[in-house]
Amino acid sequence: MNFLFISPNYPESFWMFCRGLKRQGARVLAVVDQPYDSLKPELRANIDECFVVKSFHDYQEVLRAAGYFTWKYGKIDWIESNNEAWLTLDARLRDDFHVTTGFSLEQITEFQSKAAMKQYYERAGVPVSRYCLPKTLEEARAFVQEVGFPVVLKPDHGVGASFTYKISDDAQLVSCFEQTRDLHMILEEYIDADVITLDGITDQDGQIRFLGSMEYVGNCMDSVQQHDSIGTYYTFDVSADYRQIAQRVADSFGIRSRFFHGEYFRLREDKPGLGKKGMLMGLEVNFRPPGGFAPDLLNYSNDMDIYDLWAQVITGHETSVSSRLKFSAGFAGRRNGVPYRYSVHEIEDMFRPELLNTEYLPPAFAAAMGDVTIKARFTSMERRAEFFLKAFERQ
Repeated sequence: MNFLFISPNYPESFWMFCRGLKRQGARVLAVVDQPYDSLKPELRANIDECFVVKSFHDYQEVLRAAGYFTWKYGKIDWIESNNEAWLTLDARLRDDFHVTTGFSLEQITEFQSKAAMKQYYERAGVPVSRYCLPKTLEEARAFVQEVGFPVVLKPDHGVGASFTYKISDDAQLVSCFEQTRDLHMILEEYIDADVITLDGITDQDGQIRFLGSMEYVGNCMDSVQQHDSIGTYYTFDVSADYRQIAQRVADSFGIRSRFFHGEYFRLREDKPGLGKKGMLMGLEVNFRPPGGFAPDLLNYSNDMDIYDLWAQVITGHETSVSSRLKFSAGFAGRRNGVPYRYSVHEIEDMFRPELLNTEYLPPAFAAAMGDVTIKARFTSMERRAEFFLKAFERQ
């Protein structure tokens, strides 16, 4: 198997995907955008050959790299980055080199639209929030007249909370609409709900071979926009209902032989016309592993190597993981300047048996995950709840 891996040097942990592929007997061909000698030794040890480009934004450069590998090693079987930033690049290369083991450019372009995603959720029998794609302020106002305030305005194509606004009145609507006039935005009714994820890996037949569920402590949008604390953890088990929903969604999107990171609303209360408290609603699907250090939290929760498991599935091995986990791993993301009751060191001392590590993040990552992240794993829900209570308690 010739596996062309785009950007295995970033995030740094992605070298472990290459290690998994090598363990399964694949030939790993890497394209990177930094000098070869600066790559982690672990990455260099787990690739067969590397092609250095100046920028992944120069498609002709990357095209030449793939062409060189094809000339030297024969037809490429897989092209993947497992990275949201390069999903379109991956798909474009697949089209040009007739690689059919992943989504085409046409498919990935459609799937990256939040509006288009809603149709696939609905085909899977998963309800979604009402929305419109307003081209004028009048269209936006007409939608608000139908669903009422608050509403959420965000990019139709995009990841994270950038240019995402919770709008509570007409003055805010006018202001936010003007700020984003040049962007393709989607306007949705606001759903009072928790956000959870269903993250997994499907095999070549589209069957889910691994599934985990992450819950948030705090609100992602508030974390970025209001500088609030944020935390997540993977649950001890995934219910049969959630497993059925994840499989139906994977079938609807045609997700095969790849990671997926599905985001859902879970209603906090009954919502007329939508569903009962506790019901899941589709938010969006990302066709990659969960971001940040979530893959490591999956490893800690399952006592396994998710990178190796992915490689086993990619290379056609039968594998699955128990639905009941021994641990629930998570992190508490704290903000500089917030008057927390307990210091980082005090939290570390209080939860020494569960502590995994503490990281001080650079600004690029801190915006979403906090300036300081304390990671831990737990054997009980009670101890986990105490951890987040203490970590976020203020003076």
